[in-house]
Amino acid sequence: MTTRTSRSQSTSERNQPLQTGFSSFLTNVEDDGTVTYFWRAHSITALICLIASLLYVSIVEDQTKDVEWNVKRGIVACILVFCVFGMTQVRDGPFRRPHPALWRLVVCMSVVYELCLVFLLFQTADDARKLIGYLDPALGKPLPEQSYAENCKIYDPEGHPDNPWANLWDKIDVFVIGHLLGWYFKMLMIRDYWVCWVISIMFEVLEYSLEHQLPNFAECWWDHWVLDVIICNGAGIWLGMKTLNYLNMKKYQWSGLWKIPSYSGKLKRIVLQFTPYSWTRFDWQPTANITRWLAVLGIISMYLLAELNTFYLKFILWIPPPHMLNWLRLVLYVLVGSCALRETFQYMSDPDCKQFGQQSWVTSAIVFTELLIAIKFDLPLLLKPFPRYIAIGWLLGLIAIITWTVWNFCIHRVSFRFWRWTIAKPKTTMDEDPRLAAETDDEEVDSNGDGQSAETDSSGPMTRFRSQRRDVS
Repeated sequence: MTTRTSRSQSTSERNQPLQTGFSSFLTNVEDDGTVTYFWRAHSITALICLIASLLYVSIVEDQTKDVEWNVKRGIVACILVFCVFGMTQVRDGPFRRPHPALWRLVVCMSVVYELCLVFLLFQTADDARKLIGYLDPALGKPLPEQSYAENCKIYDPEGHPDNPWANLWDKIDVFVIGHLLGWYFKMLMIRDYWVCWVISIMFEVLEYSLEHQLPNFAECWWDHWVLDVIICNGAGIWLGMKTLNYLNMKKYQWSGLWKIPSYSGKLKRIVLQFTPYSWTRFDWQPTANITRWLAVLGIISMYLLAELNTFYLKFILWIPPPHMLNWLRLVLYVLVGSCALRETFQYMSDPDCKQFGQQSWVTSAIVFTELLIAIKFDLPLLLKPFPRYIAIGWLLGLIAIITWTVWNFCIHRVSFRFWRWTIAKPKTTMDEDPRLAAETDDEEVDSNGDGQSAETDSSGPMTRFRSQRRDVS
């Protein structure tokens, strides 16, 4: 019995698809395990410095009666105390370079940003604009509506006799560099060539679809597809792909600074501290099963929603595009998004990971809170009816996605498994193949069907019925 069981298990294991563990996505890392003063938590040192700073403010520093100054300093002090606590007490994330405390600080900064968004959500639109103007007196003023599709001629000697290429050069500004760098970092965050291209193209489709709500979405066709998608986004994705190829093939070897004999080696080791400790290849496998397919669709939707929030928030809260608040938000999104995508991939691919990442949780909350602010502060803007052809196009697209999902993961796969089961179904009986008796473990029943075991009789053969199971992968 033991022999037959082990033979059946080995046959079943051969029919199962090969399962790759999460470790197969990780690069090879060699670390001598040196733990120096630099890597310690320093929680007591941070507490002493914090108390000393508060002691200086309360006893040594002269008091001022400027209410505005005191309120601003008090808010900043609250944020700093929370960040110091988080840098020493929040659990580590997936990144270790240049120091885990930096990524704990990023988590705290994202929590502070989420708290600010929640506070704004409980205000009115006018009060929220006044609060933002309280941070910077230049804010809190209505923005002019601007469209970039008035004149779409690339070469216009009649409209601009002095500079016929004026329309083209007007579109080439600092935001071109922002597009390129943004997609370079997005490629490093998502680490998938095709997913990045889907997001890039879909956002341009969204800009076409929402021109009736935000005038600055209106751009010339060559601005949409040539300047933005092909040149800026394409160059950023290509550079990011080349960087990924290097990081995937690089061998990561780490040793303590004081174990390196030469000064040039020490200097190189200091510079390498600001490079990744290791690297993880992302293989999202969106068509592996319906769970991963829906997860990848969710990631794409979250990216597109975060991009749209950028434009809607600055339009509703009257924040000019070049303002520092927009750039700080984008930098924060790069940091939190990198950590969140890494945690999300591990949650999807590592069977030992049972908990959704802390940075992924905060990032999801930020994106949806920004959306709720836009809905609350200017709902009529978001409820402007879509043009008929735009609505029909989106309806057909959603129907196509739903239809393909049902066909691929329900109808096609179920019918394919049934077909394979039919092909693999055995058609030989025991009398035709006596070896079948040695391969199966099912009970023998007599021809009367009473469920009792059939006894052998030397007077003649006895008809036997057997059931055979086959694993179909």
